[in-house]
Amino acid sequence: MTHETTGGLMKRRNTFRVAAVVAASALVLSACGGSDDSKDDAADTPNPDNCEVDDTQVEATEPTVGGGDGVLTIGSLLPATGSLAYLGPPEYAGVDLAIADINRAGGVFGEDVVGEKADSGDTDSGIAPAETDNLIKAGSDVIVGAASSGVSMTVIDKILSAGVVQFSPANTSTGFDNAPYDGEDLYFRTAPSDILQGAVMANLLLEDGKQNIAILARQDAYGETLAAEIAKGVTEGGSTVAGTVFYGEKAQSYDSQVSEVAALKPDAIVLVAFEETTTIIPQLIQSGVGPADVSTYFVDGNTANYGEGDTAELPDGTLEGTKGTIPGAEAGAGFKDCLATVDDDLKDYAYAAESYDAVVVSALAALAAKSDAGVEIAKQIPAVTEGGEKCTTFAECANLLAEGSDIDYDGISGPIELGPTGSPTAASIGIYQYDEKNKISSVDYIEGDI
Repeated sequence: MTHETTGGLMKRRNTFRVAAVVAASALVLSACGGSDDSKDDAADTPNPDNCEVDDTQVEATEPTVGGGDGVLTIGSLLPATGSLAYLGPPEYAGVDLAIADINRAGGVFGEDVVGEKADSGDTDSGIAPAETDNLIKAGSDVIVGAASSGVSMTVIDKILSAGVVQFSPANTSTGFDNAPYDGEDLYFRTAPSDILQGAVMANLLLEDGKQNIAILARQDAYGETLAAEIAKGVTEGGSTVAGTVFYGEKAQSYDSQVSEVAALKPDAIVLVAFEETTTIIPQLIQSGVGPADVSTYFVDGNTANYGEGDTAELPDGTLEGTKGTIPGAEAGAGFKDCLATVDDDLKDYAYAAESYDAVVVSALAALAAKSDAGVEIAKQIPAVTEGGEKCTTFAECANLLAEGSDIDYDGISGPIELGPTGSPTAASIGIYQYDEKNKISSVDYIEGDI
């Protein structure tokens, strides 16, 4: 899944009205485009010409509220292995770049922010709890991750009970806004819930004139929720969901599910999947319902590049014309160049901006709380993202805080605007399309309040 853009496809910015669980809201959103305990040294790395670095220094302050050790430590619980491993590099890079930018500006309380890294794996590997223990033992005040909603569910109690902030850049399950997590003071995310992505996908299907839609999805918290939101929007829009077919997370074969989808004779197929996409697509083709025969749509879990040289490949032309959705604003050229200063092999950019913003928001909240303790940081996280004076960089926002101003940080990923459940109340969803080389380019951005 990438935010890589190429020429030839026109990008436009639309707004979209999303009905939340209780009531519909008006739209006002402007979009923006293994273990390693090393302190990030990216501040010493030369920057490409297109990477604009803010050299503004932060007025040094001292923590005055107890509970911390005076050093803000950010743990990264992100996928280096497993079915979402392709998301790891951009997410780690976003965290590392944010730490570098903060430290370049003078750090937090005059001390460099420290980064600790761990591998979240996936729900199959089950390594996240032990990796989380390592991050907590290392003194993490904030843990950025996990990427997978399912993995986050396995560690959220452990993280919160340790008094540590959990701040995911990519969790989209609606379950985090419900009991027992609704009202938890230590869980936050910069990615919007699947209410928005499901509505945008449904609207895309309706705009494309699809009348008989099949959904093939993973049977997990992510797949079930997103499939339900897509089906809800399609049905409310007047089209028909011919059927929703689920497959197990650990399925060894998808033959029966693919046959069931083919029997529905759909005019569109939405595939809610992860890396198993490269196995399912050839089976769909063999059954006569591949992308060349039936309009196919992906979601954020599988809207990746599948061309020559990518980790997962498909033959040229396999996905040409297929569309996909990814939450988040476009990663602009300048931000991509800045990311290259911490990972010059980076090719994918999905959730890099959300990871970057999770770190910056946490650092600003620490300054606002006058403490690096997780429980104190959490009290200030929503406040620094809404209702105050607009600012867009750590240094700018930190100096406003030092002057006693209330701030409203608008980040690389958008306006953030975290609500009472710790989730964004406004966000952007990108729509992408595949070319003949199985590479994606952005064609549209849909903005909405949730």
